[in-house]
Amino acid sequence: MSGQHTVTYEATAADRPAAVRDAWVGTGRAARELGLKPTEFDLAVQLGRVRTMTGGEGRRVARAEIERLRAGPGFPESLHRSVRAVGTTEGAALIGVTKTRFTRLARLGLLVPVKYYLNRYRAVVWLYLAEELSLFTADGENATLLTGRTPESLRSRLDTGIDLRPRNWRTRQLGFLLRQADGPWERAGAVASLLDPQHVSEAVRDAYDRSHLNRFRRLPPAHGAPGSPAADLAEELMTAQEPDEIAWLQADLRRLTHEARTRRPAPRPAGHRPAPAHPAPPAVEPARETPRGLFARWWRTSR
Repeated sequence: MSGQHTVTYEATAADRPAAVRDAWVGTGRAARELGLKPTEFDLAVQLGRVRTMTGGEGRRVARAEIERLRAGPGFPESLHRSVRAVGTTEGAALIGVTKTRFTRLARLGLLVPVKYYLNRYRAVVWLYLAEELSLFTADGENATLLTGRTPESLRSRLDTGIDLRPRNWRTRQLGFLLRQADGPWERAGAVASLLDPQHVSEAVRDAYDRSHLNRFRRLPPAHGAPGSPAADLAEELMTAQEPDEIAWLQADLRRLTHEARTRRPAPRPAGHRPAPAHPAPPAVEPARETPRGLFARWWRTSR
């Protein structure tokens, strides 16, 4: 009929039924409902204690996930305990040793930091999960490491300047990144985040693959403005340093990039033919242990 017209509009979040709107909540609201500080909530997500989903409105938490956690035994104390992170002073008191001995155990790779921060002097302050420290103390095999004189075999390693804290933190950080990766390129980008650009180029020869991969590289935890000494130190801690660590990461990056390219090739200019594909890396690589695991095995067999 003349003179009539139809009005259409796109439904906004406020127009959706309440049940649909409340099925997912933002991370800030989820943290408040779980009684966690923002830093505690971030750590809970990294550790897999809280499951999140990335969507058009950012990372969100399902209402069902919040209810699952709230219904868990001992909530909220149990959730708080699982994400409690302590520094050297509190950690040493928790396991009943001096701060000096605690630091030595951490440098040897037996105590693995979960995160860090930079103090006002831009010194790195490592933090450890209190729950893991309690488990370390409860393990009878560690009793000789907590009391008495440090064995000469261990002192000699410390005398070489060994400090596995940054490497162990990177290994744990990679686990966090992979847990949050939603696809093959995201997983490859997580590994690339721990390598400097030169080592990435050595592992991923194709320029278009590298360009696409760089979209998924993760930045180090924020510390200071970009380009500041604090930010530079954070980038250094995030980047693999030892040759064997670099080689392991490059091998993983080659394999994951091959898998990503097979499933979803990187964008290329029209008419550009991709370079001949290299043979796929072996599907199964020799199992590798973290420095902590290697040292623990060495300690058991050397006694």
